Amino acid sequence: MYLELLAPAKNAQIGIAAIDCGADAVYIAGPSFGARQAAGNSVEDIASLCAHASRFGARVFATVNTILYDDELPRAAELMAGLQDAGVSGFIIQDPAVASIARSSGITVPLHASTQCSIRTPERAAFLQGLGFSRLVLERELSLDAIKSIREAVSAELEFFVHGALCVCYSGQCYLSEYLTGRSANRGACSQPCRSFYDLVDSSGRTLVKNKALLSLKDYSLIDRLGDLARSGVCSFKIEGRLKNLSYVENVVSAYSAALDKLVESSSGEYCRASFGHSVRSFTPNLKKTFNRDYTELFISGRRTAGWSSMDIPKGAGEYVGTVKSVRREGRREMVLTVSPLDSSVVFTNGDGFAALSPNGLAGFRGDVCRGTEIRAEAVEGAVPGARLYRTFDAVFEKQLEKIPVREIRVALNISFEGSGMLVRAVSEDGRECLLRRECPPEQARDRSRMESVIRSQLSKRSAGFLFEAVSVDCPGEMPFLAASFLNDIRREAAELLSRMPCRTVPLLNAGPSAAAGFDREEATYKDNVANRLAGSILSGCGAKSVEQAYEVSHRSGIELMRTKYCIRYETGICPKYHRVQDSGPLYLVNNGRRLALRFDCAACEMTVCEA
Repeated sequence: MYLELLAPAKNAQIGIAAIDCGADAVYIAGPSFGARQAAGNSVEDIASLCAHASRFGARVFATVNTILYDDELPRAAELMAGLQDAGVSGFIIQDPAVASIARSSGITVPLHASTQCSIRTPERAAFLQGLGFSRLVLERELSLDAIKSIREAVSAELEFFVHGALCVCYSGQCYLSEYLTGRSANRGACSQPCRSFYDLVDSSGRTLVKNKALLSLKDYSLIDRLGDLARSGVCSFKIEGRLKNLSYVENVVSAYSAALDKLVESSSGEYCRASFGHSVRSFTPNLKKTFNRDYTELFISGRRTAGWSSMDIPKGAGEYVGTVKSVRREGRREMVLTVSPLDSSVVFTNGDGFAALSPNGLAGFRGDVCRGTEIRAEAVEGAVPGARLYRTFDAVFEKQLEKIPVREIRVALNISFEGSGMLVRAVSEDGRECLLRRECPPEQARDRSRMESVIRSQLSKRSAGFLFEAVSVDCPGEMPFLAASFLNDIRREAAELLSRMPCRTVPLLNAGPSAAAGFDREEATYKDNVANRLAGSILSGCGAKSVEQAYEVSHRSGIELMRTKYCIRYETGICPKYHRVQDSGPLYLVNNGRRLALRFDCAACEMTVCEA
């Protein structure tokens, strides 16, 4: 079974770095119709990324994963044709109309159903597979058991997020941003109201929690659950972050690639990586050192646990390094902090970035001069004794990340001598092969053992993205004397010959529509995000008795703006079911005078956010 590490790419430069750090594939948006409006790229840039990825049999998936209006469908078809010509290996799609126009306009690469399709039941998975999606990107709130049940119901490839930011709402079914600001998450313009601060108020007007990011979740990290996911049927492990910077992608991809390599090595041949080549790094990955809101495994175990929220740190704070012991003001503009570090391994460096968390909130500052446990910085409010201190920017670690890893294809060399000739057979790890024959100089080596050592060392070097290893040297007769330049020329020519051959790629599943594409419910609601006539006719043709327009089209009142597995009552310790406390009655979120009603579906153990 092939395992794929799928990395985000804000742009081609970051995508190339992700490949070099060990990603088997990257996902990236073209100039439009991607679910992150701020992460668009030209077709030409994506073509350059595809060319680099192909050197290692890696892939590039293009996102066309917003809902589209009728007049946008022709432009989407044109864009997809251009991206297919540029070399992308597949498309990630939310709108069923996009899948339909793709097939009717000559798109032949696989189509993947985006996580925006809210795939969390076997019935939903089977429906989307029937529409022709050969890979399903599952909902993040699923448990391992739920993933297994989907695996048993479909033959499509399964992709699952393993790291990064978490939407509090079920994917593709959040309408809060559109409701509050007119910026649709399903159109790639989410204003992230889940990271805003709210008061939690009861029906009498009493404030239960004040000024907290009550809908903000910690970041996802399943680096210790990759084996569980693979055994559950997941083949693609996805990292979130198409708006993240280069150093974030380098660090996270390197960490997960190393973890996947360990899983593969321990599997006794059950698993293989989905691309070829090995990354040579000059740093040790550390997930705590790049942007994070602390980490959670959410519901993967199938059990509700406390600590999912990041209500104090919605924008991220990095690595916890200790507490502020004392603060000394020097003049009007400077302060000197003395820190009680978390442990002896914590060392501060000039230029480190920090955030101090106290009851006054989160205060960020830069360490201008760091000596031992003292940090001299420009004075900020909130940096007070007792505050928890986080390092948001590790200057030493970021310096290490400036040297991007080098990815190389391993090549085995078998050398043999017959008569006066030398034969070199080169076989790359992906199966490319070339044969070189050379006439040897007449001079014989005086020290056979030393000459063989020279042959091995000179041929076992790096050239043009390949790492050569002389695995055997067979010389039944006299050993000729071979100069280093003679051997280097052989290695370089082998690299050139192998470079002319395309790297082998692991086949992707590529299925077409099925006659058995029955809709998974009797009626299509606003949560099916039908924003164009073609999508509506597709769902009707699959058995939906009625099709409601997307919220972005109708803006009708009285709907759920979000539904989530996360529960504020549970997180704040006032859940009647789990904490055995008296029901608090109706609860509301209040922000700048606007009220949102919270409702609790205790049978499903879910919370909804609605218009008040």
